[in-house]
Formats: sequence, C-alpha cells, structure tokens
Amino acid sequence: MDPNSYAVELTRQDIVKYQFQVNALIQDIQQCSGPLEMLDELNAEGRAKIAVLKSSIEHLKSIAETETNGKKRAELLSAVDSYKEQLNTSLAAFRKANVVSACVIDKLARENLFSMPEERQNALRRRHDKQSLTNASSQVTDKLLSISRHLAETTQRSADTLDSLLTSSDKVGGTKDELEHQQQAIAHSEKLLGKYGRREVTDKALLALAFAFFLACVFYILQKRLF
Repeated sequence: MDPNSYAVELTRQDIVKYQFQVNALIQDIQQCSGPLEMLDELNAEGRAKIAVLKSSIEHLKSIAETETNGKKRAELLSAVDSYKEQLNTSLAAFRKANVVSACVIDKLARENLFSMPEERQNALRRRHDKQSLTNASSQVTDKLLSISRHLAETTQRSADTLDSLLTSSDKVGGTKDELEHQQQAIAHSEKLLGKYGRREVTDKALLALAFAFFLACVFYILQKRLF
C-alpha cells in the first residue's frame, strides 16, 4: 500500500471512530437529567470531539485535493461530502439534545422546588439570590479587571508610539543637520570651482600674452638680422 493510500485509510478510520464517539455523547446528553454541571461537562466533551471530527474531515479533503488519480480524487471528495453531511446531522442532533436536556433539568428542578416545604423553598430562594448576587459581583469585577488591562495596554501602546515618534524626530533632526552640512560643502565646492575657473582664464590670458611677446621678440630679432 502506498503512503497516500495508507494515510487515507487511517484518516477514514479516525473519522468513523470520532463519529461513533459523537453519537454516543449525544445519547448521553439526551439521557442526562441533571445536574447542570454534568450537562456542561458533556457539552464540553462533545464540542471537543466534534472539533476533532471536523479536523479529520478537513485533513481527508486536503489529501483528496492532492490526489493525482482522477477517479480516486473524485471518490475521496464524494466521501468528504458524505462525512460533512453526517457531521451537520450530528451537530443538529447535538444542539437539539442539549436544548431538550436543559428543559428537562429545569423542569425537574422546578418540581423539586415546589415539592419542598415552604421554609426550605425560601432558604433555597435566598441561597439562589445570594449566589446570583455573587455571580453578578464576580462578573462586574471581571469586567473592571478587563477594562483596567485594556487601559494599561492602551497606555503602553501610547508610550511605545511616543518613543517611536521621538526616535523618528531625532532621526529627522540628524538627517536635517547632515543635509545642511552637505549643502555647505556643495556651496564651498562651487566657490572653489569658480575660483579655479577664473584662475584658469587668467592663466590662459597670461600664456597668450607671453606667447605674443615671444613672437614679437622673434620677429624683432629676425628683422634686425635680415635688414
């Protein structure tokens, strides 16, 4: 068996296994009659199994998309679609089972409450009210802590931004000074070039005058000797 076929077989076995586990958890949720903590635990386990099942289906899809054999690729993609339909069905059954179990637990809790003596009912109500206040206080505290952390993060980001702006300002100032120095150097170079240009003209004029004087001397000497 080639490695690709072996990976496909293992992935399909995992999908079937996780599908059975999800279905078993759905049955457990349907049969759950309380307390709510147990239903929450079953919910958490069910969500984890569904996430793993979905990941396995996506992995099989990625394997199918890399399959070079057209027939095998079509078969795998068809299997992926079938597994996705089963997953959607399981998700719907999972949600329905949770709603039904929550309603059953709530109904049983009400029946137990009404069947208790009045003093016990009042005590439970006071306990429930106290618990509700405690939960509300805890939620407010959590929100305040969250706001405090958010403000601290915002303050830190502002400080980092200010440091970045100061650093950028220093860089801009340094660049400005460097440009000014370069501008001064260019101006000095222009003056030197102008000075050297004027000196070159003067040198050429003196050379022309000297050459003319030389020619005049030669002409004078020749004139004296010939005439």
